[in-house]
Amino acid sequence: MPSMLAPPAVLPGLYFDGQQGKGHAVQLHLDGIALRIVGDGIDRTVALRSMQWPERTRHGVRIAHLDGGGSVQSSDSAAWDDWCRTAGLHDSLVVRLQQSWRAVAVSGVLLVALVVALQHWGVPVAARAVVALTPRTVDAAIGDYTLGAVDAQLMQPSALPAQQAQHVHDALAKAVAGMSAGSVPQWNLVLRASKLGPNALALPNGTIILTDDMVDMVDGNEDVLVGVLAHELGHVQQRHGMRMLVQVAALGAIASAVVGDFSSLLASVPMLLGQASYSRQAEQEADAMAVDVLRHAHLSPAVMVTMFDKLAEWRRRKELEAKAKAEERQAKESRESPESAAQAGESSETTQATTGTPASPDASAKEPGAPSKDDAQSWLGIAFASHPADAQRVQFFQEAARNTIR
Repeated sequence: MPSMLAPPAVLPGLYFDGQQGKGHAVQLHLDGIALRIVGDGIDRTVALRSMQWPERTRHGVRIAHLDGGGSVQSSDSAAWDDWCRTAGLHDSLVVRLQQSWRAVAVSGVLLVALVVALQHWGVPVAARAVVALTPRTVDAAIGDYTLGAVDAQLMQPSALPAQQAQHVHDALAKAVAGMSAGSVPQWNLVLRASKLGPNALALPNGTIILTDDMVDMVDGNEDVLVGVLAHELGHVQQRHGMRMLVQVAALGAIASAVVGDFSSLLASVPMLLGQASYSRQAEQEADAMAVDVLRHAHLSPAVMVTMFDKLAEWRRRKELEAKAKAEERQAKESRESPESAAQAGESSETTQATTGTPASPDASAKEPGAPSKDDAQSWLGIAFASHPADAQRVQFFQEAARNTIR
């Protein structure tokens, strides 16, 4: 706040000539055109336009730089500010905003809004543009690499009869046969056994991995499987995997540049594809592709409702099985060692009291070599992401089925 007293015509300060480190006590005369510096053996006049006036802060020493390397300073910031204003020297807009808490608060809100906008719209739009300029050979290379990594870490050869696998392949080929040219990407269906449960996964090179558990979950219903695989075709057609990879890898590349290590970027490609769920828009686009394929094949989109019903039943059954195994294990431990069972119970109670969350019933029941629950959930995300939620997707397919009947 400006001083209520009239600003002095002369302001005491320190003069540094740029040659020596010692400051000289001087009187600073400012007339709006030039600065006159008067002291013991010092009488110098400097044009204001040749001086540099750093942005002032709310507190601290005031300083002005002179042409030639010297400077003048004053520790009386309030007197300096009044002295400058009297001479017609005003702060820039940036400095005035920095001194206003309202302006700082508004700037903070705008910054948060900008970050959110970039996350929701800017980065996806940029990723789409980058992928559009990326040759398909890159998709093929990344898909081949990822398939090898997935097979090595998470998959085993399919246990289904070769004839059944061929029937599923033929059902999808028949469903897309009537689609217009260019509307269906090149694809290759492979079946795998996996401890991840019922799942389907589309890789950037057009490879679609279908697990045996998915086939078993829907009782081998080929119409349902066509819908599931058509959804994955939508991810391939829209290059969702590449777009997601570009978005995540862009941030990873920036971090790698900061730490100077790019070796981890390529090694993380399979997990990037597995851990990051598709966006809401990507899932909706893939679901729309599934509906389109099903309609061209004269199949009702309601088959996807059947799939979600079966998936919900499978999840409930697995939860019950995990609970039963946990209870059986606790009963066995109690019979073998009552003291250790009591300690385990106390540990569980301590965990719940500390975190507010009951201990996972199957936290210690993981089989050797089996993927953890977190691993399974991360890889499930890429195929049947919860964005949007299952209920919303079921509603979408129900509405599509009603419109198909009409």
